[in-house]
Order: sequence, then C-alpha cells, then structure tokens
Amino acid sequence: MDLSSLTGARQAITVIVPVQLPARPSWAEGPLPFELGSRRTDAVTRQTYFTPAAARVLYGTAERPCRWHRFADLTHGPLHLHGMELLRTATVGGRRHALAVLHFTVEGPALLETLRAIGHRHSATPDPLAGPLAPDVLLRGAAEPRTEGSPFAIARPYTIAFLTPEAGHTPALRDNGRLPETADRWLWQLASRSTDADFPVVPEQLPGLTEHAVRISADWSTLVLRHGAAFLGHRPDEGDGDFYDFAALHHRTVYLDALLLGTVQRDHIDELTDALSGVFDGPRLGRRVAALEQQIAGFRSTYWRQHLTAHGPANELLLAYQAQYRLPDRFAEILGEAADYSRLVQTQDSQQIAGALGVLTILGLPLGTALSILQVLDDHAPAHLLLSLAAAALVTGVAFTTRYGRLVLSSLRDRLRKEAD
Repeated sequence: MDLSSLTGARQAITVIVPVQLPARPSWAEGPLPFELGSRRTDAVTRQTYFTPAAARVLYGTAERPCRWHRFADLTHGPLHLHGMELLRTATVGGRRHALAVLHFTVEGPALLETLRAIGHRHSATPDPLAGPLAPDVLLRGAAEPRTEGSPFAIARPYTIAFLTPEAGHTPALRDNGRLPETADRWLWQLASRSTDADFPVVPEQLPGLTEHAVRISADWSTLVLRHGAAFLGHRPDEGDGDFYDFAALHHRTVYLDALLLGTVQRDHIDELTDALSGVFDGPRLGRRVAALEQQIAGFRSTYWRQHLTAHGPANELLLAYQAQYRLPDRFAEILGEAADYSRLVQTQDSQQIAGALGVLTILGLPLGTALSILQVLDDHAPAHLLLSLAAAALVTGVAFTTRYGRLVLSSLRDRLRKEAD
C-alpha cells in the first residue's frame, strides 16, 4: 500500500515558520487553545505539564507575554487552516525574532504530497503555502516572514505531520503486537517529506535512520528529523471517542511545544557560534569575551533545558530534536571555546600587570634608593639632590637595556599595539 495515495482517519500538518515581529501583536495572548471534552489546553493548563523555567520560555508571564494566537477558518485545496500562533524568540542579535505556527488538517489522499510540496521536492505539486495560505498573507499586520538570507531562517518551514490509520492500512498496524518494518518506513517518509523516488532508502539503513523514533505507546510513534517530524498511529482509529482524540490534542500542544523549545535553543546556539567566530574582530578583546560569557550564562539559565517535564514523551522529543542538530555537543564546544578565550584574556591581563609592576620597579627602585641615601645622610644640598636624580636616571636607563628591562618594554609595546588595533 502506497502512502502517497492513502487517506488516513485523521490527517494534520503543523507548519513552523521563522518570522519577525515589527511590534507586539494584537492577537489574543497565550497559545492556541484546543478543547477535548471539558479539557481546554490554554496556557494555564499547559504550564502544569512543563517545568516553570520551560513554561516561561514557551508561554511568557503575565507581565511579559511571549505567545499569541488567532483562530482561523480557511480552506484552500486539501488544506484547512484552523488557527495560528506566534512565539517570540528574541536573541541578542535578533530582538524581533519569532516563530509562527500554522495548524492545518488535510483532506483526501494528499498528506504526503502536501508535505513534499512544502519541502519543494522534485516533481512535487506547487507549494501549498502560497496564495491565500502564504505566510506573509496570513500574518499580515502581525509578523513578517524572515527571508532565507536572514540569520537563523531555515530554507523551508519545519513540518509536523499526524496520521492515524484505518483498519485496512496494515503497513502501519501492529500484527500480534509486533510493529512491521513498513510502519517505520511510513514514519520516515512523513518526517522527511519524501518518497522512495525522492530519497531511495537502502533497507539496511532504515533502522539507523529511524533509531531516534520515540514509541510513545503501543498505539503510536513519532520520529523527529532536522526538517520535519511525524506522528503515526499503529492501530485502527475508531473515530470520535477513540484514544486518538487525546493523541491529536497532545501532538498539537505539549509535543509541539517541546519541538518549539528545541528550535529556540538551536537559534541561540547558532548565534553563540557566530559570536565566537568573531571574538577576535576588533579591539578590546577582554570586553568582548566578558559580553560573550554573559550571553552564554543568560542562555544557559533561561533556555538550555534537557528536562522539561515529569512526563516522558516531551523530554524524549526534545532530546531527539537536539540530537538531530547536535545541540549538546555544540554547546559543550561553545563552553570550551569561551573558557579558552577567558584564559587568554586573563593571561594578557596578567602580563599587563606584570609589565606595569616591572616599570614601577625599574623606575622606582633607583630613585627611591638615591633619595633614601640623602635622607639618611641628612643631606639637603640642591646639587647633591640633582646628582642623585641624575644617577638614578642613569641606572634606570641601564636597567632598561638588561634582559628583564627589554622584556618589560616589549610587553608594554605589544599591549599598546593591541589596544591601538
């Protein structure tokens, strides 16, 4: 059975687009609230799922909101837009940066083809995020999409697909409790936005490509890749009242938020990496290193989280996203480089202090000795004072010609040259 021609019981796509906020949006505050029975997944409800630190990043506070939403009801082709969200993700170099989240459902056998079109796969249909569904049209007056050339703008939007099977969709269904290999192949295609023609997967490589798949339960799995993620059910969806009501709600809320936090972490680590690469550009290295250390400390205390909640799947999703972008390794490299630069600045400062002390020693010792001798002898004759000063100056000049004196002068010259540069 070909996934390209399949219509699932439930089909949804969430699209994440990097944008910038020209001003505070006039939309309603908080994430887009979805409802299931008496349960309403607004900011208050979601904050109970996450740690306080993660909740502040994802939902802000009453004094400093960072999330806004607006409901929508727009159909274009197979896509139906239900609502939009904006999450402010300001960085040191991008105060206006934000992420826009678009929530769609898909009608008919168009889920994989829509994902391929968003990913601009060869031979795919035209991009569905055009015309009335173009981000610049949908977000007009609230946000502006970032261009591909702007910092941290991804080439194509990040997509999160959700598919539950019907009874006849055996390639995705467990057979006597065992998950067929075709289920992970479907999961890979949805997350990678590709077919076998786009990206022919060697069967021996499939286990490695899906090794980060998260088995949320026996009923469904998720796979997180660099440019997309996917949720796939493994038993028939029985419609309203089924467990998949809860799964559909969770994948659009707390599991989405875990991936949003990973995206924010990636943007900040990209900015820190860029800042490290330019640390030697310009004068006053110490001041730049100090500012960089403060920036790292701010990121570490505010955004760097690998544990979000006491509930397991959201943590695993975040770790899977971090693994795709090597975020833990990259942050460890950033900490190591910053420590090296800090030691370099400390060494230079120590050399400057030592040079200054050397100059004081060379200048002060002969002069102090000469004046002390005159004081001991109780000699107040002006001629003797001038003679003592001349002798001290001569000794000082000779001292600067010694190896120690030359080292002191060389240290001071190097320091002055670096300050001038």
